[in-house]
Amino acid sequence: MRYQYTSPRSYDLFSWGRPRPTIIRSLIIINLAIWGLVTLTDTSRLFFPLFGLVPRLVWSRFMIWQPFTYMFLHAGFWHVALNMLVLWMFGSELEREWGRTSFLRYYFVTGVGAGLVTVLFSLNSAIPVVGASGAIYGVLLAYGLAYPNREVYLYFMFPVKVKYVVGFLAIMAFWASFIQSGGSNISHISHLSGMVIGWIYLRSGWRSTWYRLGQRVANLQQERRIRNEFPESQEDEHLRRQVDRILDKISTEGFASLSEEEQELLYKASVRFSRRNTKD
Repeated sequence: MRYQYTSPRSYDLFSWGRPRPTIIRSLIIINLAIWGLVTLTDTSRLFFPLFGLVPRLVWSRFMIWQPFTYMFLHAGFWHVALNMLVLWMFGSELEREWGRTSFLRYYFVTGVGAGLVTVLFSLNSAIPVVGASGAIYGVLLAYGLAYPNREVYLYFMFPVKVKYVVGFLAIMAFWASFIQSGGSNISHISHLSGMVIGWIYLRSGWRSTWYRLGQRVANLQQERRIRNEFPESQEDEHLRRQVDRILDKISTEGFASLSEEEQELLYKASVRFSRRNTKD
């Protein structure tokens, strides 16, 4: 299946002169680099059992890193090429819309979640499963929900709406998960579960909850940074010492003991600090 797709500003993914690279660019570079390293050194027999997803080893030998690391290994050139192509085509706009942190969180929630589901459905399997397809199918699902009536051109000729493409791929993944041969490194269960987890994540409001939490943390960090960059002025500190002295005098001798100058200073200090607190 071939795609032709044009997205606003999709051309700037690999504009290398830009100072802030996208998350998708980083993911593509990392996946291609790891595939190239494994291929050139011919170490797939070493890396796949250790860092691919081997369900039996995840629970029997506590290789709990595998539901994460399997996403960065691929079985061949077309496997990694198609996954990265789909990630670029359909993920770029989602990243611009959601922001880098939200997109990366969704990518790993669907990818790692798909790996865990794969483990549950094949606990005794010793065959390594590799590939980012669970996360890629999650990205496809999210794009289909966000832009259902966008069109892609299959084989560069036939316009088809994204919602139909996503639906077709979901059906194929569901069907293939029942007829999959036992010797494949590519799990169609992970494809389907990536979509299902993505749908649950988006429909349950978890993304907005994480967004609000992230915004709260960012606001606290900003407030801390401002306090560190703009400490209280010496004038404010001097004024506070004078107010403390006047308050001590009131507590020992009473308000009537204050001079007019001290009363005026106390009034000005109360106005100044009340305004500061209101601005904060």
